[in-house]
Amino acid sequence: MSSPTSTPLEAIEVDRENLYVEEVFTDLKVATLRRLSPVKPDGSPDPTRRTLFHGQTQLLSQMGPLPVSCEIDASNLEEAMQKFPAAIADAIERMVEEARELQRQEASRIIVPGAAGLGGKIKLS
Repeated sequence: MSSPTSTPLEAIEVDRENLYVEEVFTDLKVATLRRLSPVKPDGSPDPTRRTLFHGQTQLLSQMGPLPVSCEIDASNLEEAMQKFPAAIADAIERMVEEARELQRQEASRIIVPGAAGLGGKIKLS
């Protein structure tokens, strides 16, 4: 059964104008870099679009490894490697801020015992 916002399987199509070849580079320690090179539908390079770079690493947490990924604004692999540490640091900072915001939202909830018709809870955000 599909929801009103889902796409039926027979309607799924490949976006032929947004194809990329993916290459993965790793130092086998902490860094994984993905280079996404634009290609035309026939697989030939598409020089009219920009090459994209993504960085990935893992942080060790009390709950196990935590994946961290980010886009890296770079024009080549060398530049992407140089910008990797700062891009990952920014991604971690955003993750921490999002976690703090979730904690703030959770802490601001007010629970009123015995509120009729609401199962005893009122959520104020």
